[in-house]
Amino acid sequence: MSRLPYFLGCPSWGDNAWREFFYPPDAASTDFLGLYCQVFNTVEGNTTLYARPNAATVQRWAQVMPADFRFTAKFHRDISHDGDLRLQLDAARAFVQLLAPLGERVTPFWLQLPASFGPQRLAELAMFIDEVQVPLAVEVRHLAFFQKGDEERMLNRLLLDRGVERICLDSRSLFSCLSSDPAVLHAQSKKPKVPVRPAALTQAPQVRFIGQPALDANDPWLTPWVEKVATWIEEGRTPYVYLHTPDNHRAPALAQRFHARLMTRLPGLPPLPEIDRGPQVEQLGLL
Repeated sequence: MSRLPYFLGCPSWGDNAWREFFYPPDAASTDFLGLYCQVFNTVEGNTTLYARPNAATVQRWAQVMPADFRFTAKFHRDISHDGDLRLQLDAARAFVQLLAPLGERVTPFWLQLPASFGPQRLAELAMFIDEVQVPLAVEVRHLAFFQKGDEERMLNRLLLDRGVERICLDSRSLFSCLSSDPAVLHAQSKKPKVPVRPAALTQAPQVRFIGQPALDANDPWLTPWVEKVATWIEEGRTPYVYLHTPDNHRAPALAQRFHARLMTRLPGLPPLPEIDRGPQVEQLGLL
């Protein structure tokens, strides 16, 4: 595929529902990663937050993922969510070692912190970053870090001084959706509702956009991101952009929609490749 000036992807690659419109209907689940990599150049490693892959799985990923693919692996939640980060250093190093076969594909690791992680714990975060010493991006959810006061400035300075990006979560479209759809209601109950902070503390800004199922309904919130991402690219940065929908059944389509709009803003940006579906049998109508 043509090399893109940014990384674009979804929260995962293994959704069986994607056979309806993205993967070939007869695709085996074991082929999903290879098919996904034909179109997108990154994936949000959401699964590693909840379960560590075994070594054989990591080796298989390394065999399938192209060398320039990026897997933003989230530290397992027992590292990020279970108490003092300084007590999790050995577990964090073991997690990094587990993913070592992926090499630079894991650039950056993600540390997704819970809402309980407040300003009084910034010393933990500083030591964690200094000791683990891997390319890192951090997502915070404590509201004190979104009030443009001293606490937020302290966080941003800590990250900036260490070359660590602050992940931006934009869930406005999701929470604007009035729906009785169980998937929407579930997502609204689980996803954080925090102000948008489009940080660019490093050369690689990180964006998570949580949309709603009706793709065109996301446009009012997607439009500013098209401009922001285009501006970052023009500045010589390499943004990472991940598109979600409530159950993620439409995540690939939303990512494709974003890229199509970015192509309009940045003439010369190559289109996303399409999955090679092999020989297609022509459907003959009845005479």
